[in-house]
Amino acid sequence: MLVFHNDRHALHHGRHEMFRGQLVPCFEVPARADYVLQEVRSRGLGPVQGAPDAPLEVFERIHAPRYLQFLSTAWQEWVALDPSNAERDALPSYWPIRTFRSDVLPASFPARMGLFSYDAGSPITAGTWEAARQGASCAVAGARSLLQGERCAFVLTRPPGHHAGHDFFGGYCFLNNGAIAAQVLRDGGLQRVAVLDIDYHHGNGTQAIFYERADVFFASVHGDPHTEYPYYLGYADERGAGAGLGCNLNLPLPRGTGFDRWRQAMADALQAIAAWRAEALVVSLGLDTFAGDPIAGFTLAGDDYLRIGEDLAAAGLPTLFVFEGGYAVAEVGVNAVNVLEGFAQRAR
Repeated sequence: MLVFHNDRHALHHGRHEMFRGQLVPCFEVPARADYVLQEVRSRGLGPVQGAPDAPLEVFERIHAPRYLQFLSTAWQEWVALDPSNAERDALPSYWPIRTFRSDVLPASFPARMGLFSYDAGSPITAGTWEAARQGASCAVAGARSLLQGERCAFVLTRPPGHHAGHDFFGGYCFLNNGAIAAQVLRDGGLQRVAVLDIDYHHGNGTQAIFYERADVFFASVHGDPHTEYPYYLGYADERGAGAGLGCNLNLPLPRGTGFDRWRQAMADALQAIAAWRAEALVVSLGLDTFAGDPIAGFTLAGDDYLRIGEDLAAAGLPTLFVFEGGYAVAEVGVNAVNVLEGFAQRAR
């Protein structure tokens, strides 16, 4: 299994996020990816390689040019407001919600930051753009490896991506790695690509990007948004719109769900993907379904991730895994590589 590792991921290292009314140390930290890489190497899963920087035109197939322009200069603008800002992360404080305009690009940096975000939990740091761009480049390389005949590949990167939309960041995500990979597969000649999101939190960004498209099927197994982040998307009645009607499947589950019920929901998602006749599969691989995760609520155990990998391999599709959430940091490496190892053993 090819592993595309973002060797610049640690350049994005937020100090604090806003969580339930107070600034707390970030849950999304560089050690998450470091533990996964350590486990990949200890089990001989590889080879591990980097990726060349993809041109912005590739990202523009998913993200708005003005949004990419904002991200690429955000840190410099933040520090230009006040040199002392170099010692603290940039967090938004205003948002253009209902009745406000979003078509006009404000001159004010804080206003633009609010325009392009939806929460105060995703700090921009000095290295955010570089880390996010290289991670998305790894997703491009991973997708191209499937087009060249690889059965599966793993994109090991952070910050994660599935909450990032066409023109907004949030949920620790800035560029939507899974959506970019799906688009590369489409542009490479595949007609029907599926994205399966198994993170605890619904991949609202990915859903929104493809919601009116008939060429990418999005399925997600996640915590019920009535009580779980991102709250405002991820309900079962969201089935797509326009040409994309019927190409969106949400399978929300209540907090406390165990592996048997969760596994059946993933089986239902895979059955729908097979019925849709997908030619390749992108898996948004969140490991925050683990029982010990500090900001989630399912109860999966370490060995369950081996079974997940086996079930995904049984789908018989070229598969790209893209690392997403998982905040029980010490366990995330074992859990992630259990999925990959289960897949590799079943796919032989």
